[in-house]
Amino acid sequence: MATFQVSTIFPLRDSSNQKRIPKGVVIVATNNAPNGKVSPLTSLPKLPTRSLVEGLDMKTGAYKIPSSTVQKEIDSNPTIHSTNSALHSSAKLCDPVVMSEIYAIMEVVADRVEMHKNIGAQRDNWNHLLLSSINVITLTAATIAGIAASSTASAGVPFTALKVSSALLYVAATGMLVVMNMIQPSQLAEEQRIAARLFKQLHSQIQTTVSLQNPNTMDVKEAIEKVLALDRAYPLPLLGEMLDKFPKTVEPAIWWPQQKQLSRRGVPDQGIEGRLANRSNSWSAKLEEEMTEIVGVLKSKDVPEYLRLTEIALKINRILAISGPLLTGLAALGSAFLGCSTFGVWSGMVGVIGGALASVVNTIEHGGQVGMVVEMYRSNAGFFRLMQETIEANLREKEVGRRENGQVLEMKVALQLGRSLSELKHLSVFSYGSKLF
Repeated sequence: MATFQVSTIFPLRDSSNQKRIPKGVVIVATNNAPNGKVSPLTSLPKLPTRSLVEGLDMKTGAYKIPSSTVQKEIDSNPTIHSTNSALHSSAKLCDPVVMSEIYAIMEVVADRVEMHKNIGAQRDNWNHLLLSSINVITLTAATIAGIAASSTASAGVPFTALKVSSALLYVAATGMLVVMNMIQPSQLAEEQRIAARLFKQLHSQIQTTVSLQNPNTMDVKEAIEKVLALDRAYPLPLLGEMLDKFPKTVEPAIWWPQQKQLSRRGVPDQGIEGRLANRSNSWSAKLEEEMTEIVGVLKSKDVPEYLRLTEIALKINRILAISGPLLTGLAALGSAFLGCSTFGVWSGMVGVIGGALASVVNTIEHGGQVGMVVEMYRSNAGFFRLMQETIEANLREKEVGRRENGQVLEMKVALQLGRSLSELKHLSVFSYGSKLF
């Protein structure tokens, strides 16, 4: 015989007449009895089920805990209370207006990436097309000058036509070379490639901020400042805002806003144990000493070395930029004085040899993309300067909790320098040893 006790929590209904079965009854099922025998329950004590019944959601079958009970548990448990406070503060930080601003900035940054990428490809085409065109014009003028020099002035009209044509082609090549050397298309293309890469990096940084935490107004302001700093460092237009291609003093590229005081972002309170564990923020005296030595290496070796290479490349580029138009100009004068008895054969030699040398110089300068090399070295110096300022900004901050996490910063510095963590420590030890000796 099997006995089924009807719980007072779940009221049973008869399928035929939909009547409630009274509380406190037992249904006894046997193999011999045709019908269930119902008997009142008299021996079992009465269970305190009133509070459970009050908390039961009859429609969904879910049990609802009374709010007063939950509040008492939260107040009595400090861990739950701190976690609940953190969740409430996190919800307050998630401002829909701030999120809209962040996504608007991300759209602008993504658009900048495409713009700089397209303009970089266009200016790279300028370099190739102008180089080919000027070399063809120059070599054609030299060929015509050679043909004119081999003929005599008594030839009449053909000689004069050849002489004038050669001189005009040289003048046109000289003007195009002056413009090309002023704007340096290869350097312009490199600027746009670097800008596209940096804007893409900024886009990834904003995505990481949105993924790991709730952005606030400080994040929005910081992102806007970075966008404007990149626009100033690598402008899109040529007229009026183009970077000086032949500066008097060489400075590293600066594409970031001024390093300000570090601000600690709002994070949930992790309780007493969490605060004790994160009090050092993964910083130690040994790590500070290591970062100080790395700053010294960057300041004394890497940044000056790349600035020195930039100066060398800039000097070579300046010499080539002056020599090209000068040679084509002399060749134009030589072609103009062809057949003049005063200069004899020298006019023809200057007209032909000057054009040939101008083509060689132009190919070395723009085919070798010396302007691109200048911008590459300048950008590398800026990269090491940014790393130096980032580490110094963390070291200047006296409150360790406001710094960037020491372990994360160490890993980033090691990867950016192309070294492992052990190699980074060896670098700092080597730098310290070199100072001693």
